[in-house]
Order: sequence, then structure tokens, then C-alpha cells
Amino acid sequence: MEQELLVVALGGNALFLPNETGTPREQRINSERACRDLECLLRPNYSLVFTHGNGPQVGNIVLQNELAASEVPALTLDACVAQSEGSMGFYLQQGMLNALRRRHVRRYVVTLITQVLVNRNDSAFKHPTKPIGSFYSKARAVVLMRERGWKMIDDAKRGWRRVVPSPKPIKVIQRYTIRDMAQIGHIVIAAGGGGIPVVKTQEGIYHGVEAVIDKDLTSAVLASSIKADYFIILTGVPYVYLNFKTPKQRILKNVSAAEMFYFLQEGHFASGSMKPKVEAALLYLNNGGKKTIITDIKNLQAALHGRAGTH
Repeated sequence: MEQELLVVALGGNALFLPNETGTPREQRINSERACRDLECLLRPNYSLVFTHGNGPQVGNIVLQNELAASEVPALTLDACVAQSEGSMGFYLQQGMLNALRRRHVRRYVVTLITQVLVNRNDSAFKHPTKPIGSFYSKARAVVLMRERGWKMIDDAKRGWRRVVPSPKPIKVIQRYTIRDMAQIGHIVIAAGGGGIPVVKTQEGIYHGVEAVIDKDLTSAVLASSIKADYFIILTGVPYVYLNFKTPKQRILKNVSAAEMFYFLQEGHFASGSMKPKVEAALLYLNNGGKKTIITDIKNLQAALHGRAGTH
């Protein structure tokens, strides 16, 4: 049977629902639920790579480090991303393994701690924009900016948050390992939270940097570099829309890359939600990718048959 390689990007809410605190029990239950919805992908002809967001989880890890800083050494942000890759990978790996066993399928699931190369001269390092961690009062934010050198912003009037650099991904260091494991039948969980950002010195040495990478952009880079047949982006809505939540709202079902680029340039997609997903889809397609589907996890099975989602 001819194999098709799929890269599937899960939204950051796969394990962390609104109004939850992210307890181990909640994350375990949410991963089991998500993996039940993903069972439609467990076909013999699909080689599978899953990526995922980590926004709430890495924010909690950063907060844990802040609260415990007087007792134990705090982790740098790159190490916090790595920690979230491991813990979230564990929950998803366990949920997917249970899904396989329910179907009596003898495949195995592996989580790969993934490093992603970024440009040390990326302008993002001079202009941090990605909010992470807790919300603070303005007075507390002023203290943190003075004492820790953080850059902070008023985030949508919800409070003040730290912002960190979000450089563009250049390549996934472990891309061929990910491809090879998927092609021999293993289900691979990789590039969690966009991967751990690393730079390369003039001597060829890698080292981590304090930043976060957009997980959809990393997923697109990974999907194109391993020549994935499909790049599926799972988000909170069943379709991409024009004029979202207005009387002129319009569903996009089948769209060319050129049309989607035009809509992007027209400013139809919000920076904090759909815009990075559309940019990721176009990045994949412009680098030789075949097809992208954007939908929510509940409509995934219908989308695979062309009955839902933006293709």
C-alpha cells in the first residue's frame, strides 16, 4: 500500500482547555480526548508526525521557575520549552498508544525533543513581541522590567505580560530522524511548542537561546523539508473565514495559494489567531508542499474526505 506522509499541527488547547489550570489530571484527560478524535488518522497508509503548541504549559513552567527561584536555580526559557516538549509529549504519546491498542494496531509512538535553528541576527531578538507567562499589574511589571530586564506590554487590557523574541525557524535539526521514524511506521511527536530555538556559532557549535518559535511556522518548515504529502493545521474553528465574526463573514473551502496570499495581504486574518496559520500553510506550499487543510479537530475526519475544512 502506498504510504502518504502527514504532518499534523495540534493547537495549544489540545491539552489545556479554557478555564482550566493545567493539572496533570486535566492534561491526561484532554490528551485522551484529543487522541480519540485523531483515531481517524490511524490508517495503514498514513505515516504520521504530530506537532503541538505549548503556550499555556510553558507559561506555567516559567511561573513555577519564578516562584521557586529563591530555592532552586531557575531554568532558561529554552530549557522550559524543552521541559514542555517532554511532559506534553508524554501525555500525547500515552493517549495515542492507548488509541492504537483500542484498535489492536501494533504501532509505536515516540516523542522527540526537537531543536530548531534560528538566525542569531534575526530582528526578533531586538524587538520581542511574543507574550508568555502570567499577567501582572502595571506596578509589578515596572519592578520586573527594572530588576530582571524584561520587556513587558499591556496585553489586550488583561494585564501586563513579558514578551520574548519569536525568530523565524530556518530548519529542524532532527528532521531526517523524524522522517525516517515515521516512514518505518512509528508515530512521531516532535517540534512541540515550535521546538527549542538554537543558534549556530561560527565554529559550528549549537546553543539554545531565550526565545519561542511559532509552532505553525516550524511545522511548515518541517513538513516541507521531509516532503510531507499533507500539512494539516488543527485550530479552534472548522474553516478559515473572511470578515470573521462580521455580517459579511464568508467560509473559505477550496482556495488556491495565490488567492490565500491575496486575502492575507488584504488583512483578513488576525495576527494572534489565523494569520500565522495561513502564513504557515503558504510557507509549506511555496516550498514544494502539496496540500494543506485547516480545520478543527472535531471536523478532521470530515475534512479528510473533503466535507469540511479549508483546503
